[in-house]
Amino acid sequence: MEKDLQNYRKSYEKSELRLDQLHRDPILLFKDWFIEVEKAQLVDEVNAMNISTVGEDGFPKTRIVLLKKFSKDGFVFYTNYKSEKGLAIEKHPKVCLSFFWPAAERQVIVKGIVEKTSQEQSSNYFASRPKGSQMGAIVSPQSQPIPNREFLEEKLSELQKEESELKRPEHWGGYIVKPHEIEFWQGRANRLHDRFLYTLDSKTNDWNIVRLAP
Repeated sequence: MEKDLQNYRKSYEKSELRLDQLHRDPILLFKDWFIEVEKAQLVDEVNAMNISTVGEDGFPKTRIVLLKKFSKDGFVFYTNYKSEKGLAIEKHPKVCLSFFWPAAERQVIVKGIVEKTSQEQSSNYFASRPKGSQMGAIVSPQSQPIPNREFLEEKLSELQKEESELKRPEHWGGYIVKPHEIEFWQGRANRLHDRFLYTLDSKTNDWNIVRLAP
């Protein structure tokens, strides 16, 4: 079976990104873009992001996770530390995040080093989750083979019968991606997109900015 996609075309003409629009701190520009997309209601989940890790088999793998906090310190998300991504991060803590907001014709790509958040921060976030999400994190052996869906539903049913307060499992918590590079991509006509790359200077802790060819 074959499907020819060579005639799929789109002209990107909604906006531009100029040097005089840039902040010295890329997190401020990320905040501006995030808020603009959020306010315009251009996507269902503006905080959805790809995270790419390198597994124990040497292959990269990309999946969607949800950004739960960002600041000058980095980008925070939560997951099972024993999941496939968790094990990959433990061995290879260099990751890549990417945000794609097609309705705004924008991308943001982040390269960084991952660290675990504090246990207190993980527990506070876990406590803020809906009860169903808490239960799901407790009963699911994420990324592990299971015999069928009934396996999960039975474990959930057993947990629902318990009257004790739900506590965060030790193997579940937060990660923070501390950025070393952040690239902003704004689609432009004729495929002459605007691209600016911020690179962190490890000696001065300042960000260097260069324009990249599309």
